[in-house]
Amino acid sequence: MLKFARRFLRDDNGAVTVDWVVLTAAVVGLATAAYIGIETQTNLLSAEAATNIGSEIGK
Repeated sequence: MLKFARRFLRDDNGAVTVDWVVLTAAVVGLATAAYIGIETQTNLLSAEAATNIGSEIGK
């Protein structure tokens, strides 16, 4: 039983999997944050453009 416990504690295959999961979650989180920032600015820019076009047509 002691031999099994030592072998189990030295095995690092699961640690590599955890590293990849954490790295992937970080990439997805950063991509989501970037998307939200770009979407917000795009909506503001399109609303401003629509207002300016509407005021030019009304002249």
